[in-house]
Amino acid sequence: MAILVTGSAGHLGEALIRTCRESDTGAVGVDIKRSPFTTYVGSILERTFIRRCMAGIDAVVHAATLHKPHVATHPRQAFVDTNITGTLNLLEEAVAAGVTAFVYTSTTSVYGRALTPARDAPAAWITEDVSPLPKNIYGITKLAAEQLCELFHRTRGLPCVVLRTSRFFPELDDHRQTRESYDDLNLKTNEMLYRRADLADVTSAHVLAVQRAPALGFGRYIVSATTPFEEEDLPQLHHDAPAVVRRRVPEYEAVYASRRWSMFPAIDRVYVNDRARRDLGWTPHYDFARVVDRLRAGADPRSALAIAVGAKGYHAETFADGPYPVE
Repeated sequence: MAILVTGSAGHLGEALIRTCRESDTGAVGVDIKRSPFTTYVGSILERTFIRRCMAGIDAVVHAATLHKPHVATHPRQAFVDTNITGTLNLLEEAVAAGVTAFVYTSTTSVYGRALTPARDAPAAWITEDVSPLPKNIYGITKLAAEQLCELFHRTRGLPCVVLRTSRFFPELDDHRQTRESYDDLNLKTNEMLYRRADLADVTSAHVLAVQRAPALGFGRYIVSATTPFEEEDLPQLHHDAPAVVRRRVPEYEAVYASRRWSMFPAIDRVYVNDRARRDLGWTPHYDFARVVDRLRAGADPRSALAIAVGAKGYHAETFADGPYPVE
């Protein structure tokens, strides 16, 4: 099988190309940036370029995108061009080339305002059945691209799988107050409870989606680390998260105490990956409990793949207020 991977110079794109090479799967990397994992340098906005890249391709994994950290630095039209028009170009050329699987990397950011319940309400239990309420141009364009994928499955018979990924980037958080309140590894470990995944698990979900797409036809799936929480935890979770974590993963306290770390006082949402595990046959290996175990043993809590890919950043320039400007 030959797989076209867009965004091959990015975190996920590089991880996918590395994984394909290790399994002797043919992979073609496409990106606007040169990298050791990019076969063709060019823009997904150029139809003739995409057509050339699509020759002999069996499956497409579309990971190229403008991200949330670009909202304050790029015009809204750029998001429409890259995230919507670029996706449309790939879908049309995939159909023309007879591609048998199209996997689109979306984001849990499409849920937007659904992720922040009222202060006196329980934390939100986020499944694929929750209606998206995007709150910025990033979320709006990612949701529109999802809908294009569904349209092409319905009208052109293209097998499409949409993966709504949670956080897996290694860069610093984009909120200054959060960065100043928590050690970065403390922050990311906390997030493994409800809104983060390891890059290796995100990559394996994409590989499985390619394999399962012809049988599934179309599907949307949340890709996030398996949470230890249950729906019954939601009321307490939103006002006393440490108590819930203590009940579900009691061994975390000693590890956190040894590092002088702290748990978030409240958690407002929980991403639920049940459907992805069921339909894709996906078994994520990294969750909060495993990270805690690795920290206790003095090991790096990240997967070997996440360590190899490392951090890339989202901007060429630096900003006075931190790694990202905030709109």
